Amino acid sequence: MNPVATADLARLLFDGRYEQAHKDIGELLLDPIFDPREGLTMNEAGKLAYERSRVVHAGLERPVEILRDPWRLFALAEWPSLVDVSTFSLLMVHYNLSFGTVVEHGDRPELKDLVDELDRLDSFSPYMATELGYGNNVAAMRTEAVYDAASETFVLNTPDALAQKHMSYSGFQDVPKLAVVMARLKADGKDHGVYPFLVPISDGTRLHEGVHAAPCPEKPVQGLDNGVTWFDHVRVPRRNLLHGDMGGFDENGTFRPSSGNQRKRFLRAMSRILPGRLCVSSSAVGAGRASVYIALRFAAQRLTNAPGRNDLPVIEYRSHQLALFTALSKVYAMTLLLNHAKREFVAAPDAVPAELNHLISITKALSTWEMTEVIATCRERCGAQGIFSVNRIADYGSLLQGLVTAEGDNQVLLATTAGQIIAQGQAEGEAPSEAPDPTGRDLRDTAFLLAALRHREQELLRAARASMADETRERTYLDAWNDTMNTGLAMARVRGVRTALECFTEAAEEAETEPARTALGLLASLYALTEVQRDAGWYLARGVFTADQVEELPQALDALCVLIQPHAEILISGFNLSPELLRAPIAADDYVAAFQRRTGAFGPAGAQITTES
Repeated sequence: MNPVATADLARLLFDGRYEQAHKDIGELLLDPIFDPREGLTMNEAGKLAYERSRVVHAGLERPVEILRDPWRLFALAEWPSLVDVSTFSLLMVHYNLSFGTVVEHGDRPELKDLVDELDRLDSFSPYMATELGYGNNVAAMRTEAVYDAASETFVLNTPDALAQKHMSYSGFQDVPKLAVVMARLKADGKDHGVYPFLVPISDGTRLHEGVHAAPCPEKPVQGLDNGVTWFDHVRVPRRNLLHGDMGGFDENGTFRPSSGNQRKRFLRAMSRILPGRLCVSSSAVGAGRASVYIALRFAAQRLTNAPGRNDLPVIEYRSHQLALFTALSKVYAMTLLLNHAKREFVAAPDAVPAELNHLISITKALSTWEMTEVIATCRERCGAQGIFSVNRIADYGSLLQGLVTAEGDNQVLLATTAGQIIAQGQAEGEAPSEAPDPTGRDLRDTAFLLAALRHREQELLRAARASMADETRERTYLDAWNDTMNTGLAMARVRGVRTALECFTEAAEEAETEPARTALGLLASLYALTEVQRDAGWYLARGVFTADQVEELPQALDALCVLIQPHAEILISGFNLSPELLRAPIAADDYVAAFQRRTGAFGPAGAQITTES
């Protein structure tokens, strides 16, 4: 092991912020309360997640301080899911979505007692936006808060089943809950659009009067108290409206919305969704790195048969290398892409330009999809051991199923982003795309591969814009978009891949040690070549690659694996993970002994296990 190269890789992966933003959170997870527990009912597992969340809260600075430092919030999103995927969900809903909304839109002296209640975690705060009939179209939500001027209260009501709040944590009535509820504000006979309200849900013994909840069906792995919640004319004091700069009451007690339309105010009210997407991506890449770490350490010990011998570590097989080293390249690519998106977000505290919104949305969609594939690959390459929850990877798979949907379903999010990019039109002076000349180019040349990806992105964008503008036949706008959207989705995805590769090659150039620079360069080539192989037919048809080059792709990928193998240990050491943190037996230095300790299977005495079944 080369500790200098390891530190160099960790510096790049954690953007130079490991000591200040990540280290103490990882150390907190060494507490025995985060040891794996088996035999729990789903309710017991859910209650344990609440208990673990309180331990995290008690071990760190207050939530209001964490919200002041986005890097700290992103780090908090990255680590707890490594040892309990449910704890991540609770913490992110409370810290970012709910408390973040309160701090951003409810920073008023009259709310100090409620703000302090949430800051101390005396109450957890569910975030209630999505409704049973309004998910992807949440802006059309139906829960209403009608202002009663005589009593200076809002009357919160659920008009019908479609308006029931869906999936919020309302099931455990013995946990105090003070929710942020998104509702349609109505005053003086006018609908002013969607605003957030602070609404007491339960006092720790029972639901408050007029609040009703029913549990959602069980989810695999996560035992949290997701529920369906509805309100029957619940009275909420006027002060509980989190209007921020979106309006307020005048001296006559009349509600005055801020200037702009309801859509603009809705996006402002939902402002925590954008950092929430970066939190979701942080958890995803953290789980992806842990999966690759576990799978590669296991693969270096796990023995299998080979011609003429029966004790070869499975990682010596090229098929195993291609699967896991490709996964390794993806977790590096997505980590570096995410770091880029975080930096851009932190640099724009007061306004989010369209390009940044696109970057964050593409990063969220691409990183969670890529980590879904990475985790599935790692679980499969670990064989039967990959199935056990104690070895973590199977639980991470369940986590990712939620993350591709959280804070905007990936498919919808990417389609919306693609539509916005297409609608921007071609910038004045923008040069037409030119295909790179493949003649004599090395397939490991990342500059050539980057040019190829950029050409595909621009050509897809050109084709999508031409499709939307096609007036050769009569179409509705929906018809035109349906004819275009899959091209648009492909364009948005390759934009994310191209940006990730740019970040990857920059990181390789910024490496301060030769081992790190060499390893990152090889891994970047593997990532890029894997992407090119995915659409090899397109590149061949456009002359970006020759037929010989396309035929050489499989051999080039295998050759890269041979070169990467000596660097694999250093590359995963940069993750700053450890067997002690993950507690996965197959990630231990001696996985057989660790598995025996876990199961109590110490017999037969004196026998040695030499093969993995």
